[in-house]
Amino acid sequence: MHKPIVVVGSINMDLVARCREIPRPGQSLIGTGFDTTPGGKGANQAVAAARLGYPVQMVGAVGDDVFGSALLDNLSAAGVGTAAVKRVDGPSGVATILVAENGENSIVVVPGANGKVDPAYIDSQAELICSAGMVLCQLELPIPTVRRVLDLCEDAGVPVMLDPAPASPVPGEIWRQVAWCTPNETEAAFYLGTESKPVDAAKQLIGRGVRSVALKRGSEGAYLAVAGGKADWVRPFTVQAIDTVGAGDCFNGAFSVALLEGKGPWAAARFASAAAAISVTRKGAQASMPARNEVDEFLATHA
Repeated sequence: MHKPIVVVGSINMDLVARCREIPRPGQSLIGTGFDTTPGGKGANQAVAAARLGYPVQMVGAVGDDVFGSALLDNLSAAGVGTAAVKRVDGPSGVATILVAENGENSIVVVPGANGKVDPAYIDSQAELICSAGMVLCQLELPIPTVRRVLDLCEDAGVPVMLDPAPASPVPGEIWRQVAWCTPNETEAAFYLGTESKPVDAAKQLIGRGVRSVALKRGSEGAYLAVAGGKADWVRPFTVQAIDTVGAGDCFNGAFSVALLEGKGPWAAARFASAAAAISVTRKGAQASMPARNEVDEFLATHA
């Protein structure tokens, strides 16, 4: 039996406005649609993995508002274990998202209940976290909380996949605690202080102590590098994107599943790229995450 994936991360309600283009500062536009849909980078990654049939447990928090109940129900319906999701006084986390007709998006996250997931709560869930086959983290929780997760996992020998988003200042010592670091192009430039070619960015991150890197490059695909080993591209699948919200989270969730099922990094990244390609052809974050049979069929029909 597989050890579970444990996702320690954010749980948000996404408030999604659709528009012709992303407005410039000071510009007002008439929108073309509006949706309220469950999101949050942590919850997105948990749902992505669970939809693929893998056991997943979520560690996080929601508020005592109507969003909190809806978010818990949605996680459970996707097959995510929610026993370690606490309810706290106050609002749940929300994200205001603008989505343009070409699929581009801009996002403002208000942490809400996510900000109340502190190191003490992580300690209360240490047994679950240390039982994981892999732990997935992002940076929508407080940085001290993420650091506590990394310390626990390091002591227990549990690999961590860190999605360092949204890009935030972090202590330099965390990189050596990360098995897989999965930034996109913008995030990699933030941490390295400059835009770099993927091969150079991967080398620099590995030079900081990261064991393996998967640089998510959108329509260019993903560039993978393993410390002391191979470095190469996983080329993307060509699809008609209508909504890229959650695509990177879909990649992470699927990538972790494939790795824990025994696939090598490049085969795992191809599987994850297929899942992400399906997700961008659909609206919404968690609503767009594909099931296992959909990914298998996609791979069978796309060379």
